[in-house]
Amino acid sequence: MSSQNDDISSSVLRQMKAGGFDFTRIHPIEFYAVFPSEAGARRAAGQFRGESLNAQVSERDDGAWHLELSKVMYATHGGIGAFEQAFERVVSPYGGEVEGWGVKQERPIA
Repeated sequence: MSSQNDDISSSVLRQMKAGGFDFTRIHPIEFYAVFPSEAGARRAAGQFRGESLNAQVSERDDGAWHLELSKVMYATHGGIGAFEQAFERVVSPYGGEVEGWGVKQERPIA
C-alpha cells in the first residue's frame, strides 16, 4: 500500500473513531477494484473463495468492471493494510486497480 493510501486509511480510521465506530467487533469491510474486462474481475473474485463474505462483479457506466469484495474482520490499520496489499497482488495481474475500502457504520437509534 502506498504511503498516500496509508495516510488516507489513517484519516478514515480516525474519522470512524470520532464517529463512535465499534472497533471491538468484527465487521464486513468492503474492498473495491476496477477492471477493463469482466473476465479479469471474475477471475480475481474467484481467488478469494472462502475468505470473503461476498464478492460482487458489476459493469460500470463507463464500460469498466467493478469488483466489491467483503471480508469479515476487525477494522484495524494493520489488518486493512495487509489485506489491501494482498488484494492488490491478486487484482493487478488481471488488469485491475484497487480503488480503496469502506465499511458501513451502524448509527445508534436515537
